[in-house]
Amino acid sequence: MTPKLASLVAVLFLLTACTTVVEGHPHEQSDGGEGWAAFAPLRSSAPAAAPAAPATVRANELGRVPVLMYHRIVTEPESVYDRTPDDFRAELERLDREGYVPVSAADFTAGRIDVPAGTHPVVLTFDDGDPSQFALGPDGNPVPGTAVAIMLDFARSHPRFRPVATFYVNAEPFGDPGGARTIPWLLDHGFDVGNHTRTHANLREADEQTAQAEIGELDALIRRASPRANPTTIALPFGIHPRPMELALQGAGYRYQGAFLVGSNPSASPFTADFDPLNIPRIRSQGPTGEEAEYGSAVWLDKLAQNADSRYTSDGDPARISYPKSDTDEVAAKFRDRVNPY
Repeated sequence: MTPKLASLVAVLFLLTACTTVVEGHPHEQSDGGEGWAAFAPLRSSAPAAAPAAPATVRANELGRVPVLMYHRIVTEPESVYDRTPDDFRAELERLDREGYVPVSAADFTAGRIDVPAGTHPVVLTFDDGDPSQFALGPDGNPVPGTAVAIMLDFARSHPRFRPVATFYVNAEPFGDPGGARTIPWLLDHGFDVGNHTRTHANLREADEQTAQAEIGELDALIRRASPRANPTTIALPFGIHPRPMELALQGAGYRYQGAFLVGSNPSASPFTADFDPLNIPRIRSQGPTGEEAEYGSAVWLDKLAQNADSRYTSDGDPARISYPKSDTDEVAAKFRDRVNPY
């Protein structure tokens, strides 16, 4: 897909974004009596691999990156935005099988992509701070059946998989007032927390002062919850920008490096001149059938598998940007001192 066509497709979906915050009920499942303490802090158990000769892994760090968008993880989906726990596990299985390694939205937008040679980055994002994504039980551990618990459990048996995701929250994330328990836990365990505005506002309908307050007040909430918090990205509710658009990234009390849309296609590599930090597309997690499934994750992962040279493939060295000399994508000016064409 050409950049122009990709942009057109993304625009078609700006008004079909995430729904408003809805209370979810996590699917309960036993963890076999095993405690979650072993995952504090949780990191991949895979040994670090030496950088490869780029040609041996067909490295292309100017290739496209899927940014997947999730909402509720529930046993009985009520909309196309919901996925069941089994759906989510199956998608993680596919991503791992096809060599995808999760990175946070913060690292992706900053160009800090450190994944093993021959693998592909994927960004997992969750909107609305729904309790079906993450909740802490009375014992202080993730509630079984939530997205976080599923990712942690998956990592136990898949050494290459990194339980890394970005959670875009509103006020009272995960049903936790001020995020006082949940946000510190996520940050302490390697997850990323980003801004989704205080009230899930349609920023286009707000004046400049109100739009900045929606973003700035939520930024302040995240920072109050944890001294470690440093949100650097925003997922725009409904995929809609404020006016002027630049307020999505910078305003009173906040300064961000990336704004994520709803979209329907993979993102350009952050190392290319085509990468637009104000308009980073995402792909809705979805199976191969159903409403607008042609724009969902199952179909897009098929397309990327069929056109493997078009996707981002790492050379294993985060200090250099490797790509075939024949590649016509232009490297962004700020990264040109790191290029390694081969």
